[in-house]
Amino acid sequence: MQPLRRATPAYALAVRLHRLLILLAFVAILVVPWFARRAVQQAHADGVGGGGGGSGGAPADVPAERTLVVVTPHVEQIRAEFGHAFAAWHQRRFGQPARIDFRTPGGTTEIRRLLETQVRSVISRGPAAYDLIPASPLKASARDEEPLPELIIKPGGVEADVFFGGGSFEHAQVKHGFVATVRIDGVEQRVRARITAPPRDQPFSQSQLDETFGENAVGIERLYDPDQYWFGSALSGFGIVYNRDLLSRLGLPEPRGFADLGDPRYAGLVAMADPRQSGSVATLYDAILNKEGWDGGWKILREMCANARYFAASSTTPPTDVSQGEAAAGVSIDFYGRGQAQAILRPGEDPASSRVGYIDPPGATYIDADPVSIINGARNPQLARRFVEFCLSDEAQALWQFAPRTLAASAKNPKNQDGQPMGPARERLRRMPVKRSFYARYLDHFTDRTNPFEIVSTFPRRGWRDALGPLMGAMGIDTGDDLREAWIALNAARGNTVFPSDRLAEMERLFYAMPPHTLTPKDGAPRTVTLGPETFAEVSKDTARWRDPVKGARARVAYAGFFTANYRRVVELSRLRE
Repeated sequence: MQPLRRATPAYALAVRLHRLLILLAFVAILVVPWFARRAVQQAHADGVGGGGGGSGGAPADVPAERTLVVVTPHVEQIRAEFGHAFAAWHQRRFGQPARIDFRTPGGTTEIRRLLETQVRSVISRGPAAYDLIPASPLKASARDEEPLPELIIKPGGVEADVFFGGGSFEHAQVKHGFVATVRIDGVEQRVRARITAPPRDQPFSQSQLDETFGENAVGIERLYDPDQYWFGSALSGFGIVYNRDLLSRLGLPEPRGFADLGDPRYAGLVAMADPRQSGSVATLYDAILNKEGWDGGWKILREMCANARYFAASSTTPPTDVSQGEAAAGVSIDFYGRGQAQAILRPGEDPASSRVGYIDPPGATYIDADPVSIINGARNPQLARRFVEFCLSDEAQALWQFAPRTLAASAKNPKNQDGQPMGPARERLRRMPVKRSFYARYLDHFTDRTNPFEIVSTFPRRGWRDALGPLMGAMGIDTGDDLREAWIALNAARGNTVFPSDRLAEMERLFYAMPPHTLTPKDGAPRTVTLGPETFAEVSKDTARWRDPVKGARARVAYAGFFTANYRRVVELSRLRE
């Protein structure tokens, strides 16, 4: 064994410098994002022309009772514009400063899970943290299986006030909540624990809602919940974003509908998102099922999965990657696609010539409300109600589509009560407002002069959305390698004029087959059915919508095994000799 060498002064100095550099790098990781966010906030504050700094556009020393904690999946641009605009509106309307503390824990699905965890934590504290009220009849179905007493969390029980953004499906989910068992005076009792709540102390009158929204419908969807658990603040369309330059180099046509993303020439070029992690993209896939039906819809979705370059956790990723040429096309919410197309434009360039295009597929444009909800147990329920009121005001609706005040064109924007042009301070948000009357009055001032009430699809909802996570997961996300190999083999066989037709037919059958499911009723013998439109309700009930920790997990594993075996058999059949 060699003796240890004594450290020289130079070596010791090098070690100290190395440690110092590591420490400085760690400090930079913590501090630089904070300074960057402050710089963005100050820039927005300067653009607004007052209101101070802070994450919500008001002075940072605003007291807690006028600080609104908002959990949201919205991007920084939306957070900044709404934060500053709400602060200015609140100061003018109530003569008091207010600010928003935005929290962004993830997408809508992650937010729902986080809020549910917080509500369950409140329940674990015991009856001192909540009250119980009798079950009340609801105007809108919340899928309540039975009337149960409702758990009302006392103010401040949850560490947030408002859930802002995401689709109506997720907001309906948090309205529905869950059934919990609580102990009152030593007696166990089942109760309904909703995650959000209506503005109980000051509900909106029906005349106010009628004046704001008009008819409560956009296509087959609602604009607000009749029980006032959620209110649409904007509208979202769902379509395709694509890279014109990349498609041209590859000799591929621009997509006109979702079926085009299943064209074999798009293999490895389609940017997808995982419906188990993104509620908004699940809405897009559900719209395909609604329009095309079970067999046609799943065929399109399976072929899109076969062409997928990846499955992102967030719906914001595909538009960005398409813009950068990492994918040729991808699924997208309308404002993400249009936003990326705009972000790369040169000054004065015609949007039609942008290398990034976006399309709402004709006849298949699904429009959904993007809601705001007050959280059950909000710290500041009155301020939360004011934020909802602000979101429904013309001033807030103008943020979605008017020209920002950094542009000369904003001088023509309609004015607010202070005589100032309405619209965002710096960013074009390019979302569709929710108020029907807003289009009639101000469409000429919009950046995107499209009226969603005129183009929306009216295909009925078929109720298959719950199958998207488990089936797409087993069909093409978790089994992606086998799916892609089978897809290549199948298309090679299709293009081979001498390939045996009977073997090709068997490959087609295997590739598009749906899995069997063994139903295990409490009464009667188990039986196996093929998962399809006729058996969906039974299977969904059997697995508690695939959420049962035993039956749901068992089904997902079985489905994945079925698809894997079929895909591998397709490859085997393609390699058989005559």
